[in-house]
Amino acid sequence: MEHEVYVPFPAGTVRQALTEPERVARCVPGVQLDADAAPHIPEGRLRLRIGSSTITYRGTLTIAGGASSQEDADLVFEAKGTESRGDGEVALTLAVRLVTATEPAPGTTLACTGALRGDGRLAEATDQAAEAAGRRLLDRFAENLAADLERHPVKAPPQKPSGTASEAPSGEPAGRGIFETEVPPPSLDPGSEMDAGDLEEADDQELDEVDAALDGDLVREAELDDDEDELGEVPAEAAHARRTMIGRSAEEVDHAPPRGRYAPVPPPEVNTASATLRWAAPAAAVVLASAVVVGRVLRRRR
Repeated sequence: MEHEVYVPFPAGTVRQALTEPERVARCVPGVQLDADAAPHIPEGRLRLRIGSSTITYRGTLTIAGGASSQEDADLVFEAKGTESRGDGEVALTLAVRLVTATEPAPGTTLACTGALRGDGRLAEATDQAAEAAGRRLLDRFAENLAADLERHPVKAPPQKPSGTASEAPSGEPAGRGIFETEVPPPSLDPGSEMDAGDLEEADDQELDEVDAALDGDLVREAELDDDEDELGEVPAEAAHARRTMIGRSAEEVDHAPPRGRYAPVPPPEVNTASATLRWAAPAAAVVLASAVVVGRVLRRRR
């Protein structure tokens, strides 16, 4: 049997879709795929109506050949199945050639050529009924394929770079990988390009910075001494506290407790119990002695 169907998609898109066995199987009308079937070999049931009879087959669909990268190669599909209620078997080989079409709209024409071998209930059907069932099956398949491409577009195949930047004329790579990039040595590496003169210059620069910092501290200390001379005599503790603050950070100075003249005065200790005992004991002794003397005087008078 020979038959042609139309798909409103470019030939490259249709070819890539037809190389996916699972997509092809689900686009066949009347197919119910098994949930645990392998994606590259779809398995399931097919209900086929021929004339006034409906036959259910159980089988598999495979891409036998033509799934190469050549754009003009035919796609060959093979389907095998057995009757779910009988012993009849069927085998189909279908070759599909893709032709770019311009009518009725830009798309692709699938030129199908099929050979069918079967027995059982299929052999009882007439040739005209079998041919009509095959054409109807291919027409509905093309419609389902177009709808499936609308819902699930094919993924674009990875393309190789066409420029010459990736390859050198001599066959060597034009660029370097990240692991082949030279890393400059550190400044303290013995193999560094810095000579002894450069190192001495760097050391001198660091010493100059330290000297400048020390000179700044001395200048600040001299300014403090001048301030003391202008204000007059300053207590030694206060002067020492001001000098010790030189070089400290602002945070340390803010949180440092004041010392010397500006230190907080602790509150006097209040001990009422000991103060009471200091004058209560002598008073009690005096009262006791007075009572003894008065008692003796009264006894003598009597």
